[in-house]
Amino acid sequence: ENSTRPKRHWFKTERNLNETMEASNANFTSEEQKNIDLVKEYMTIAYDPKRSSAKAVAHLCAPSNKFVAPTTFPGINTLEEYAERHGEMMKEVNDLHFVSFEVLFAKEDRVCLRYTAEGSHSGLPHNGIPATGIKAQWTASAIFRVDNGKLAEFIKDWNKLSMWEQFGWNIEECLTTKK
Repeated sequence: ENSTRPKRHWFKTERNLNETMEASNANFTSEEQKNIDLVKEYMTIAYDPKRSSAKAVAHLCAPSNKFVAPTTFPGINTLEEYAERHGEMMKEVNDLHFVSFEVLFAKEDRVCLRYTAEGSHSGLPHNGIPATGIKAQWTASAIFRVDNGKLAEFIKDWNKLSMWEQFGWNIEECLTTKK
């Protein structure tokens, strides 16, 4: 392992994802395993407060890739844009990490995850609200499509409202239609 990499993994323990994979008793094809590894690398970068950026994930992304999460990340349309925006959010929730992976499966060109994450508002202010140290936990699901060894699509379903409520942030920010 490269000694310049941070010791902290993309969630509390790398073992959790491996245990989820083993518990699934899935016999992934070599192509499906490569796709899982590609998603894992993307998520490792996108969920690392020190590394998440468009530039850091660009080598993993297909040209003209698509990010779909209109209710939680309106206006974000590519995997690179998501990594950039997620990196900005992690400046506010700077200890964000995965707690567990409840589901992981792969079939042909798709990799699907369901996970729990948590973090504290212990970084920068959020829309004028200074860091409170309040801890929150939430769930999300992700469906990735791989094309020619690159990430071509990422569909995210995230319980953003729950996170905002726990932090005491303005839930109006979660609305898809502004009043």
